[in-house]
Amino acid sequence: MNFTRWSARLPGTQRRAAARADGLPTALTSESSVPAARAERPTAEGTSVALAPAVDELPVREVLDRIPALVALVHGPEHRLAYVNDAYVTAFGVRPPGEPAREALPELAEIGLMPLLDQVLRSSKPRTVKSRKVPGGRSYTFTCTPVEVSATPEGGGVLIFAADVTDHAEAAERLRASERRQRETAVTLQRSLLPQGLEEPDDLRVAATYHPGGTEAAVGGDWYDVITLGGGRTALVIGDVMGRGIRAAAVMGQLRTAVRAYARLDLPPHEVLQLLDGLAMEIDANQIATCVYAVHDPNEGRLVYASAGHLPILVRDESGTVHRADEPTGPPLGTGGWMHASGSVPLGPGSTAVLYTDGLVERRDADLDEGIASLEGALAGATGTPQVVCDRLVRSMGVTAEHDDDVAVLVLQHPARTGPDGDLFRNAALELLGGTEAAPRARAFASGVLTSWRFAPDLHDLGVLAASELVANSLQHGTPPMRLRLRRTDRRLIVEVTDGDDHLPRRRRAEPADESGRGIAIIATIASNWGSRRAPGGGKAVWCEFALPRTT
Repeated sequence: MNFTRWSARLPGTQRRAAARADGLPTALTSESSVPAARAERPTAEGTSVALAPAVDELPVREVLDRIPALVALVHGPEHRLAYVNDAYVTAFGVRPPGEPAREALPELAEIGLMPLLDQVLRSSKPRTVKSRKVPGGRSYTFTCTPVEVSATPEGGGVLIFAADVTDHAEAAERLRASERRQRETAVTLQRSLLPQGLEEPDDLRVAATYHPGGTEAAVGGDWYDVITLGGGRTALVIGDVMGRGIRAAAVMGQLRTAVRAYARLDLPPHEVLQLLDGLAMEIDANQIATCVYAVHDPNEGRLVYASAGHLPILVRDESGTVHRADEPTGPPLGTGGWMHASGSVPLGPGSTAVLYTDGLVERRDADLDEGIASLEGALAGATGTPQVVCDRLVRSMGVTAEHDDDVAVLVLQHPARTGPDGDLFRNAALELLGGTEAAPRARAFASGVLTSWRFAPDLHDLGVLAASELVANSLQHGTPPMRLRLRRTDRRLIVEVTDGDDHLPRRRRAEPADESGRGIAIIATIASNWGSRRAPGGGKAVWCEFALPRTT
């Protein structure tokens, strides 16, 4: 057996090898298994310096017995045991020589080392397996080296060297457990900042899903939200804070809260992004985020949106054709100095729209456009409820538990309602022309429509009163063109008046002597909700809504 490769690892070997290279003599008694006391060499002063014995002259068995690591030698195709050192006996007890390793060394068979011995014997190449836990709980790294055993008929053997790495293995496991706890904390924070339940608009069906990326603790800052604005309109938002970890999740939470606050102002999408851009710079000038903010108005049949560096919205129409809404797109939030703009895409009955983050389509080995094209193909064939579409898109894009990035997907559908379900969703509108005669015409129109919709008398009267007050307010404070719109859904009645004046009404306390100022106060008293907004093309809309009684 060649012991050279092991001798270089023993203490003092390098020093003695250097001494031999310098021509220094060594001394070692060959008759005894115990080395001579020491050889000495004279110095310039005439004194003697003791020399350590050469390792190559030490009996091999004595060296192996003194090694603190576990050593065993097996030979032949059955790996019969030839030798174990004292450390091995201390760890596992006395082992019978001559027996096959599967019976003589059961601890090695239990950790699956037998196939490795076969491989080393066949290939004559050393192999190593790291950190295997053996019976008793300790962990070892096993190195199996082929050796020549000339004293046996089989000739070939394997030297098994096991280094105790229990401390390292336990430290690694503690580190992994700590990382798991950190990841659980980060994911819990991330999920707590996302909506616990999506709001349910009257005219849309929505679903969303979130998948944290990979197995590391650094989760991302993906978020989504659905916000009912009143008057039948719905805001939808999805975003992604660049970077990973607790900081990204915290910034995401602040932006999501700000979006909900700005949405209550019922501003156009590009103005909401303009406000978010300034806020993102205040939160952290080094942290940027992408975002899409969109508003759906069932009266218009379109999705009006603004994008801050985010991926394009995908819309599949009733015929199955997928459209990509990729213009206009501004820079990410937090960059500043950019005027965002709003765009629109049709979203009529029977359409499905998908908002998503880059983790769904971005891959290291493919272009981003290829990923978006793959998602378009998946959306073209994904039918069913919004939740079913969500799940199918995630599966078709290959997102698994080991995915290396966070994924957020928001799916919305504008159902095509027919039959009895369609009777629950109605629209009626009247252009308000002329002067003071417009008010009685509006009351008559509202009364006739609400009667045809078979509302109960009390709700009928409240709707006519609301229409009358809103029209009167518009006639007094607004400018043409003016329009009255009535809309019913399966949950509410909506009364809306638009005019060409940009001034938004506000509720105020009217004094007893005042001749005006009570219209909005009356609306706020009788309606479930009311509000106003500026129209994108100029002018304003003032609306109120009444909750319909639930049918059993």
